[in-house]
Amino acid sequence: MFTGIVQSQAEVYSAKYVNNFLHLIIKVQREFVDNLTLGASIAINGVCLTVVKFEITNNQAFISFDVIDETLARSNLAKLHTGMFVNVERSLSVGDEIGGHMVSGHVHTKATLVENKVTDKNCCMSFEIDTKWHKYILPKGFITVNGISLTVGELTNGQFTVHLIPETLSRTNLASLALLDEVNIEFDQQTMTIVTTIERMKLSENFAYDATSTI
Repeated sequence: MFTGIVQSQAEVYSAKYVNNFLHLIIKVQREFVDNLTLGASIAINGVCLTVVKFEITNNQAFISFDVIDETLARSNLAKLHTGMFVNVERSLSVGDEIGGHMVSGHVHTKATLVENKVTDKNCCMSFEIDTKWHKYILPKGFITVNGISLTVGELTNGQFTVHLIPETLSRTNLASLALLDEVNIEFDQQTMTIVTTIERMKLSENFAYDATSTI
């Protein structure tokens, strides 16, 4: 499990694709791998990956992952190449502060950046997403974008917005996004459970769902 509080960015040192399989190596600061073990989980752009190898050289460390076809099809990891930067977060430990919300690292889908409004103190990004996912996106609710725990601003016309403070932009790779770039999306599991339960119990026939409601 993760919290959606991205700890830092890591540079893609190597990304080798062979037959819908990716062998990925990222470069991080030495302290990032303190107490790291083989088989540990690390979120890369919000995708939970398993450490298959790591080594330390001077003040830097290199961590290797194997990414299979299902993960490549569902996430933006298939577009990684050497020199890019990804958001990284170590898995949650007992006693850690949960500053964001509980995140599994199981990406549900992708969204596309369609608008980016930047001012001195604020940044508002709009993402386009398939309408079948709208029922899981609630204004003021949680959503995870490239592994970052964010609050939904609005949901209108097939798009949702998020507002970002300078600290979030400086710590993550969202500042480097260009229009039409894809991001990984994980919906809040509690929201999904409630919506799915209502549908399965056929309560939706008596339940007026309003995606614009802030209640």
